[in-house]
Amino acid sequence: MIEIEGVSHSLSGVPILRDIDLTIPKGGVTALIGPNGAGKSTLLSLMARLERVQTGRIRFDGLDVTQTPTGQLARVLAILRQETRIATRLTLRDLVSFGRYPHHKGRPGAADRAAVDEAIATFGLEPLAGRQIDTLSGGQRQRAFVAMTFAQGTDYLLLDEPLNNLDMSHARALMLRLGEVARTHGRTVVIVVHEINYAAAHADRIVAMKDGRVVRNGPPGDTLTGAALTDLFDTPIDVTEIHGRPVSLHYA
Repeated sequence: MIEIEGVSHSLSGVPILRDIDLTIPKGGVTALIGPNGAGKSTLLSLMARLERVQTGRIRFDGLDVTQTPTGQLARVLAILRQETRIATRLTLRDLVSFGRYPHHKGRPGAADRAAVDEAIATFGLEPLAGRQIDTLSGGQRQRAFVAMTFAQGTDYLLLDEPLNNLDMSHARALMLRLGEVARTHGRTVVIVVHEINYAAAHADRIVAMKDGRVVRNGPPGDTLTGAALTDLFDTPIDVTEIHGRPVSLHYA
């Protein structure tokens, strides 16, 4: 379980997050949604200790992120940042192998190699495993980074806009795989998503943020109503239902 209590955050005196209280239960896919500047990526960075918690507390299964040793925390949570940079001469397998470093500290064994193989297979990257990163498309690289995060073997995966650079088919496939990872591997996936309909179709829980606050939190059917989305994004949005899931109509 992720517990966030009284978290506020400012940059150069400008409030980014305002008194966030949020509990994310273990298991499933939780999508963070909201307009640009809502504070989604900042919250994810604080959860992963990429930025210092200024006010409040964040705990994963009781472990306070400000007090837990880095090596221990790296075995609990893994994060994929929105901006990813890596040496281009690496192969895809090399990249995914980086996810195992918290376990082997530079001396990989059979279990680490097996975990890398599993991650590559889970995200359908076997044909690309020997390719160098600079020969891959943006979408292929993005999937490789997600596989690297998965290979870390943590209970919690924090993914900041992993659908970037993915076309419709690959974005859908990735969301399906993340749902399967949550169900079959017992992982908890927290993902920042801009396209509301991907969150509606594949997330178990929605956390909607606006102006640095959590304004809605719950299942898609309860949180993704036309009135709620219209207020969240300050634009008219109609919502219908297909196969029991809400679908937003925001292009008309």
